[in-house]
Amino acid sequence: MVGRRKAAKELLQIANAAARRSSATSNFQIPATLPKPTAQQSQFSCNGTLLGSVLSRNIRTAAKESIPAFRDTSAASKFAPCRRPVRGFATSATAQLPGQSPFPWYGRYVGYTILLGGSAILTYFYYPHPKRGGGAAPPALTADEHTVTNWSGTHSATTSVYAQPESLEELEKVVKLAHDNGQRLRPVGSGLSPNGLGLSDEGMVNLALMDKIISVDEETKKVRVQAGARVAEVVEALRPYGLTLQNYASIREQQIGGFIQVGAHGTGAKLPPVDEQVVGLKLVTPGKGTLDLSPEDGALFYLARCALGALGVVAEVELQCVQAHKLLEKTIVTNMKQVKRNHKKWLQENKHLRYMWIPNTDTVVVVQCNPLKEGQEPKEVSPKYSMDERLSGARSLYKETAAKYLPKSHEPESHGEQDPKTAQVESGMWGGTGGGSKEPLGHLSDEELNSLSFTELRDKVLGFDPLNAAHVNKVNQVESEYWKKSEGIRVGWSDEILGFDCGGQQWVSETCFPTGTIQKPDMQDLKFIEQVMGLIKKEGIPAPSPIEQRWTARSRSPLSPAFDPSPDNIYSWVGIIMYLPTADEKQREAITQRFFEYRKSTQYLLWDSYGAHEHWAKIEVPTNENALAWVRERLRHRYPLDEFYKAREQLDPKNILVNGVVEKLFPRKSAEAVQTST
Repeated sequence: MVGRRKAAKELLQIANAAARRSSATSNFQIPATLPKPTAQQSQFSCNGTLLGSVLSRNIRTAAKESIPAFRDTSAASKFAPCRRPVRGFATSATAQLPGQSPFPWYGRYVGYTILLGGSAILTYFYYPHPKRGGGAAPPALTADEHTVTNWSGTHSATTSVYAQPESLEELEKVVKLAHDNGQRLRPVGSGLSPNGLGLSDEGMVNLALMDKIISVDEETKKVRVQAGARVAEVVEALRPYGLTLQNYASIREQQIGGFIQVGAHGTGAKLPPVDEQVVGLKLVTPGKGTLDLSPEDGALFYLARCALGALGVVAEVELQCVQAHKLLEKTIVTNMKQVKRNHKKWLQENKHLRYMWIPNTDTVVVVQCNPLKEGQEPKEVSPKYSMDERLSGARSLYKETAAKYLPKSHEPESHGEQDPKTAQVESGMWGGTGGGSKEPLGHLSDEELNSLSFTELRDKVLGFDPLNAAHVNKVNQVESEYWKKSEGIRVGWSDEILGFDCGGQQWVSETCFPTGTIQKPDMQDLKFIEQVMGLIKKEGIPAPSPIEQRWTARSRSPLSPAFDPSPDNIYSWVGIIMYLPTADEKQREAITQRFFEYRKSTQYLLWDSYGAHEHWAKIEVPTNENALAWVRERLRHRYPLDEFYKAREQLDPKNILVNGVVEKLFPRKSAEAVQTST
C-alpha cells in the first residue's frame, strides 16, 4: 500500500508540473525568426509522465490538446527558445498556438482535474504492491500500446511505458520511480541505430524534449548541452561563437546522448570517434542517483562515455569544440592499383579521407577533405558534366529495367500456364508485383524520374530485382559512371561538407579493426577490402554499392571498438550494405536473409583474422545459441567486461536500463560470476 501510494505521489508531482506549464499560456511566445508550426499527428504524448501504464487513452488525449507546442522562453536557453515539433517517434502533441485552445476556459480546468486525478487513481491501481508484486513492471494496456520502429524499418518495439521528461528533475523522478518498481526503462534516442539498440518492449525513456544548449564557453571552446539536443541543433547554436564540433558522422539527426553512447564516428586517421570529444557528462543512474562525471573521476568517466545506455541515462554532455572552419573537398575516381600506391600518403596528409568501393568494378571513389588556410578562398571546380548528364545512365537503366519487369497496361495480369519462376521474373517479382502484392508498380513519368537524386534512382532500379547479382552489377556499373562524371572540388563549412547521403532503408554491418599507426600504416585495411571483393565475386553475392571505408584515431573509452592505450594507433571502419527498396514484407524478408548470409561470410572469413569488431549500433544479436556464444566470447576477449559488469551492478542493480540486445550480449549471470570470483 505504501509503495503504491509513493509511486502515485511521484507521478502526481510530475503531472502537476506538466499541468502548470501547460496552463501558463501568457508566458509562451513564438520567436519571430521561426515559422508558425503546422499541426502534426502525434504518436506519443509528451507531458513528462510515464505513458500507457499511467494515463488512459481519454486522459492522454485531453493532455495532448492542452500542451502548447512551444517552451517558455523566459526559462529556456536563448539558443533553444522553443520546443520544435519533434520528428519521428518523439513527436510533439498536435500543435495549438497560445490562446487558441479548442476548449472554453472552464473546460480546460476540468481537463486538468481529470488529468491529475486520473493519473493518481490509475497509478494507484496499476503499480503492484512491492511485497506482493516483487516490483514487476505494470501490465500493458492493449489500447495504450505504441509501436516504435527504427529508421530503416528493421527493428521495432511495442510498449505501453514511454517517458519524455522535459527537465532533469522529471528525468530523475522517472528513473527513480522505475527503479523502485523494477520497471524496465531503456534510453532511446532518434531511432537511427540500424540494430534498434534503444528499443524495448518493456519501457523506454526519450530525452527529445530535453534539448537545451546550456552554456557555451568561448575561451575554452566547450559547450554543455542536454542529451536530447540533436547534432544539427548544437551546430547551429555554436555557429554565432565561431565554433563547431570536431567531427561528424554521415548525418546530423542524432541526439547527442545516443551519438556518444554508441561510439559514433566520422573519418580522419588523426581524429578519434565522437566519444573522445566528451569532457564531462551528467548521468542519471537508478542505483546511485545523479552523477557529474569528468576526467577527474577516472575509469568510470571513460567507461560511461560509451556505455550503450547501460550505466545510466545521459542527461547532459559537455563537449570539446574546435574553431569553425571551412573544408575543401576533393572527389576523385580511381582504382585499387592507384589507391595502393597513394594510400599511406593520403592517410597522413588528409584530415578527412573516405573511400567508397563499388563491388564488381575496378572503381573506388576517393573523397579527401582538408581545412582551408587562413585567407584562402579557392574557387569550386564543378564537375565537367551537368547533373542531367551525370544521372542519364541511371535514368536510362530505370527505363530499360521498367520495360522488362513492369507489365504493360494492355497486357493481361495472368501468365496462364507459364512456368512460375519465369512468370515471377517477367512480372517483376521485386517491383512490388510479386511476393503477395496485388498492385504492380507504375512506370515513373519523365517528370517524376527527373526529380529523383542518384540515391533515389538507385533504390528504384535495385527494387526491381535486388537479389539478382547480374542486375545489381548493372546498377553498380551505372554508379561507377555517375561518380566518374561527378569528380570535382567544393568548399563549405565542415558540418556541411562531412555529411553525405547514405541512401534509403538498409541493412548494414560495419566493422572496426586496427591498421597500424599514422606514421606506419600496415595496409591491412586494403587487404581487408580485397578479401571482401573476392568473396563477393566468388559467392555471387548481389552486393550493392558502396562498401564504405573510413578511419579514426584510437579512443580511450574502454567500450569503444577503437579503444587502444596507444595514441598512435589508427583504426579502419568498413561497412557492407544491402538496401531495402521495397515495402513488401516477403521481399524484405528475402533481402534480410541474403544480407545475413553475406554478413556471415565476411564474419567467419575476416573478423578474427583482422581483429574486427562491429559498431555498437550495427551489431545484430544471433538467434542461434552457438553463434551467440561465439559473439559473447569475442566481446569478452576484446572489452574489459568485468569492469563493465561491476559498474552495472552499482549503477543499475535491478537491471532496468537494458533491453534484449544488451541483455543477450552481456547477460547478468556473467556479472554474478564476477562477484563470485571476487
